Amino acid sequence: MAEQRSEQPTPRRRQKAREKGQIARSRDLASALAMGGAFGIIVWQSQGMLQHWTGTLRHSMDIAARENFTATGPVMFWNSLEVFRWVAPITAAAFLLSVGASVAQGGFIFAPEALSPKFERLSPATKLKQMFSLAGLSGLLKSLLPFAAIGYIGVVVLAQHWDEMARSSYMGLRTLFQFISGLMVEVGWKSGVVLLAWAGFDYFLTWRKLESDLRMTRQELRDEMKDTDGNPTIKGRVRMLQRELRRKQQLKAAATATVVITNPTHFAVALRYEMDMEAPVVVAKGRNLLAQKIKDIARWEGIPIMENRPLAQALYRAVEVGQAIPSKLYAAVAEILVMVFRAQAEARQREQQRRTMGPEGTGEQR
Repeated sequence: MAEQRSEQPTPRRRQKAREKGQIARSRDLASALAMGGAFGIIVWQSQGMLQHWTGTLRHSMDIAARENFTATGPVMFWNSLEVFRWVAPITAAAFLLSVGASVAQGGFIFAPEALSPKFERLSPATKLKQMFSLAGLSGLLKSLLPFAAIGYIGVVVLAQHWDEMARSSYMGLRTLFQFISGLMVEVGWKSGVVLLAWAGFDYFLTWRKLESDLRMTRQELRDEMKDTDGNPTIKGRVRMLQRELRRKQQLKAAATATVVITNPTHFAVALRYEMDMEAPVVVAKGRNLLAQKIKDIARWEGIPIMENRPLAQALYRAVEVGQAIPSKLYAAVAEILVMVFRAQAEARQREQQRRTMGPEGTGEQR
């Protein structure tokens, strides 16, 4: 039995899908906005369209009456320029809205994998199977629904203006043109609303389907975690080796300590201090077995070991290896260092006296 896709997609899976061009993007939304923008520009330009083109036609006829009518003559040039002036805003609005809608839905992406040729798409059998499948029928119904709504809107508008249409033969040319334009505008903006609403619904369905396709099984999630974070067994081994390396470095640094403060059995903190240092520094610390090794090294190197339970615990919890002790512990550590330095000075003094005195205590030098 196949494992259910119950896990949310990870950022890495989303990124890989994006690289393949799999994003939530509705073509109907871009088309609806492009058509709406073009329709809006046409309506905006139509306010003076009749007078403008009437004047243009008269001007062209006047020029054609005086000069030869050729493809390279001034009549064709000025008419082409006028057509471009009216068509360019419509085309630009449709293009900008279409591109803007596409970018807003999923951003700008370049997916070479989506552009790679797939010969199975050219198979007639595959196309026929898609057309007569449940998914193909669903797509056909999705396409027919908005056009059915637009057809219904057209019928309703014509029914509302049926009396005016019946009397249209008695209208003047200008009035008839305005009447027909009004019908087209009414049908156009209502159809645009329907297409825009349907495009939003289509985007929602596309997004839901993409989210469903991107969902992962627990096994896929575990495999991805192994690929990104590494095998847990290997990571545990690496962490253990890193801890061993840190212990060795601490034990090596413990030999340079000035004093070791103990709990006395559970904690051991090795401090190093020299006269040119601003504050003592923790060079090693440990608990239980590591604390015992630090004390063994201190005994071997002749480093003083001082027992102070509260201070040892405070240093172990508050200071990391390589950091200076906090100011609130200066006084307690200073007392211990004074005792250590005093004991070391007395030991050096006794050693000096022993060297200056003879073995018999006669005062003769060796």
